[in-house]
Amino acid sequence: MCGIVGYAGNRPAVPVLIESLKKLEYRGYDSAGITVLEDKLETFKAVGKIVNLEAEIPEKLDGVVGIGHTRWATHGRPSTQNAHPHNSGGPARLSLVHNGIIENYMVLKEELEREGYVFKSETDTEVIVHLLHRELFGGPSCSGECKQEFLPALRQAMGIIKGSYAIAAVYPEEPGKLFVARKDSPLVIGVGCGENFAASDVTAFLGHTKDVIYVNDYETAVLSPDEVRVFGKDGEILDKTVEKVEWDIEAAEKAGYEHFMLKEIHEQVSSINNTLAGKILELEGDIELEGLPLSEEEIRTLSKIQILACGTSWHAGLLGKYLFEQLAGIHADVEVCSEYRYRNPVVEGKTLAIAITQSGETADTLAAIRSLNAYNCRTMAITNVVGSTITRETDGVIYTRAGPEIGVASTKAFTAQLIVLYLLAVKFALIRGKLEQDTAKNFIKGIKKIPGQVQQVLSQKDAIKECAESFSGAKSYFFLGRHLNFPIALEGALKLKEISYIHAEGFAAGELKHGPIALLEEGTPVVAIATKGQTYEKILSNIKEVKARDATVIAVADTDDTEIEKYVDVVLRVPSADELLSPILSCVVLQLLAYYTALALGRSIDKPRNLAKSVTVE
Repeated sequence: MCGIVGYAGNRPAVPVLIESLKKLEYRGYDSAGITVLEDKLETFKAVGKIVNLEAEIPEKLDGVVGIGHTRWATHGRPSTQNAHPHNSGGPARLSLVHNGIIENYMVLKEELEREGYVFKSETDTEVIVHLLHRELFGGPSCSGECKQEFLPALRQAMGIIKGSYAIAAVYPEEPGKLFVARKDSPLVIGVGCGENFAASDVTAFLGHTKDVIYVNDYETAVLSPDEVRVFGKDGEILDKTVEKVEWDIEAAEKAGYEHFMLKEIHEQVSSINNTLAGKILELEGDIELEGLPLSEEEIRTLSKIQILACGTSWHAGLLGKYLFEQLAGIHADVEVCSEYRYRNPVVEGKTLAIAITQSGETADTLAAIRSLNAYNCRTMAITNVVGSTITRETDGVIYTRAGPEIGVASTKAFTAQLIVLYLLAVKFALIRGKLEQDTAKNFIKGIKKIPGQVQQVLSQKDAIKECAESFSGAKSYFFLGRHLNFPIALEGALKLKEISYIHAEGFAAGELKHGPIALLEEGTPVVAIATKGQTYEKILSNIKEVKARDATVIAVADTDDTEIEKYVDVVLRVPSADELLSPILSCVVLQLLAYYTALALGRSIDKPRNLAKSVTVE
């Protein structure tokens, strides 16, 4: 979850590194640091915001090679000592930054301490830099000459450590060079003109180049101002493809909005359109999806879909379960990846595993997909990031095309994931003969209306803001939904607690009387998703239950529902839509409710406490 950056060029590295670190702030961090290679290694660190780090750096620092890091604490509390970069040697002889977790660090630390290495931090990362020093110099004394070049030493260290890592390092014995390595943590190289970059994701350097090389597991690379060389696990040089990033840096700026999250909520009109583009054949009543790993015959004979995801993506998967079962007649299970990998799952018959991950780098989701290799089932990914790790570890990929999402709390990436799941369910239903062509045509017309209907929801933001401000003092919120709206209730509760820090829980409304209703107190806000559909009368009954306990009910209801106001305190409206599609519209209402609640409370909306955008470690 940390962010790493590196630069090798012909201009001072400090401004480039600081700018790049600021672009990675959305990943979440509690400290930051840089090392610049001049005549010697110059390292600076600070706890807190990057502005604190800037205050520590002298004005005149002209080194043209350097590394930087934003840390989100895993091993060791936030402190200057635990911040990266970490150095090794008496005067420092190498400096390194790391994203990931070293699982055998304690064994290695004890071994290195016996040899005389002194650890200055509580981090697992410091093990790597001392291991490298040992490979280079033979021991903790810095008086000897180096035994070998840096890259072979790096590969040897990689063979010793267990766990995940993306590494960037600088080494005075080989000036002008930046060294990187990767296993199970994201790392991408930016190819410039007379300068080259490395980072955890392309946002860090997108203002300088759109040409990128994706680094795979066990690969290492050496970057100099005029050259990028990438090597395989055994040191063989690789012919890597330079790919072009499709979006530009303007897409990652706020564009006049107060927060990235608000911008990204509003971008859902275009992000849904972009995700739909080229996939809908309206006249034929069909869906065109590139990236499916199955033939039509294999889809007809599927016995199960296994959906794997975490957090918000898990909520998308839960809605996908309803869609696959209701539309396509395929049994679907949804698994939380952090638990799935430690079970012994029963994978029988013809199963398709679908991994849903915004970043394509979510550690638990990647581990779950890898665990399925033993079962020889087909896998595919739904992701927002071209070239991410998940795209290389699955048999097929469908991209959401939502563009960069900077706010930690996912909004447009979530609705884009839902759109892909709708399209998949309809496609599978057509192939399996579960959906008539005319019915499919009408449903596709409904999908095409969604962006315009989202815009209608956004036009009601003032009413949603007023509601949010009215209840911003609440200690706890309930979110209720039935059937397709249950996953949206879960997502609404997650959004509120993520950015407002108000305790919130989402429930299947029918489960209230099985325990949760005991928590209701007078005035507790209860958000009930009460759009028209087969469970409408049931949700009205649940609303009456909570009103009888003096709770305050906020209903999300259709614009043409004239009855709902009789039973609730506040109504937030969504355009009337097909029952299967209305959850998307309800979701946008709940995103705005969470946003304006957090705004009223003065919270750090884009970078909420303790959270990171991309969870790349367990």
